[in-house]
Amino acid sequence: MASSELPPAASSGDLQLAPPPPNTIFRGPNGIRAGWRVLIFVGLCVGVAIVLFAGLYGFTRGKAQVGISQLTPVGIGVSEGVIFLVTAVSALIMSRIERRSFGLYGLPLRLAFAGDFWVGSLAGFLAISVCLALIYAFHGFHLTGLAIHGSLTISSTAAWALAFVMVGLAEEFAFRGYMQFTIATGIGFWPAAILMSLLFGFAHAGNPGESITGLASVFIFGLTFCWILRRTGNLWWVVGFHAGWDWGQTFFYGVPDSGVAPYHNLFNSSFQGPRWLTGGTVGPEASIFTPVVLVLVAIVFTRFYRENRYPGESKTF
Repeated sequence: MASSELPPAASSGDLQLAPPPPNTIFRGPNGIRAGWRVLIFVGLCVGVAIVLFAGLYGFTRGKAQVGISQLTPVGIGVSEGVIFLVTAVSALIMSRIERRSFGLYGLPLRLAFAGDFWVGSLAGFLAISVCLALIYAFHGFHLTGLAIHGSLTISSTAAWALAFVMVGLAEEFAFRGYMQFTIATGIGFWPAAILMSLLFGFAHAGNPGESITGLASVFIFGLTFCWILRRTGNLWWVVGFHAGWDWGQTFFYGVPDSGVAPYHNLFNSSFQGPRWLTGGTVGPEASIFTPVVLVLVAIVFTRFYRENRYPGESKTF
């Protein structure tokens, strides 16, 4: 019987792996370069917004009117809800293009409204309370009585809570979600954080009564939120803090929020004293005590969240 011979096993030197695709202006070692991904994302946001408003126009046969005041819970909820919908849908499309989990961009659904969100909400409310208490200690802030009564108290409490949760989702995902993640893959976490915090401040520049001091505080808010994002690995704590701070500021204490006057607030309040103390027309966000409180928040927060959990970050400081 004739013997059959098997071909000799290939040695490791005979194995040749396909060379990686060459780096180009459009593609780097990790795929499409970060700058191009940002441009694609922005283009998608524009496209999704056009489709959304075109659909609304067609559904209402051109009779839709943008007449909702942003001073109301409904006005804020709708306007911020549109921003969140546009950015979330665009990021979802990008997650398919990049073959990444949507949760990597900061809002993993398995953690939605879980413990970190509620801890952040309480921290946000306590932070604005401490800020106003410090202004009060220098005779710059006083509560002057209840502003609403009866069933309006319950409905306004719930309406403002829902509105500011939407504010937290929209603003945090827009500035510290997909954009922060993607830009960080190109230039690093903190350069991306500084850039997005500057854009965060610029986005508030059009608010009525806003000031340079108030915008500086918004920038510090942005950096603080980026620090928290780096430690928690997601945006849910920050979304809760954002909502708790704004809810306490606008509804509970009835003070201006980035220059926007309160509406259907629980308490009436008054300010007196220099602008550095009270924040002037901007409200307490432009007070000298807001950066102080944010530093305290960062210090206390760091005692409980000691490791970096942001995707791709090392576990050390």
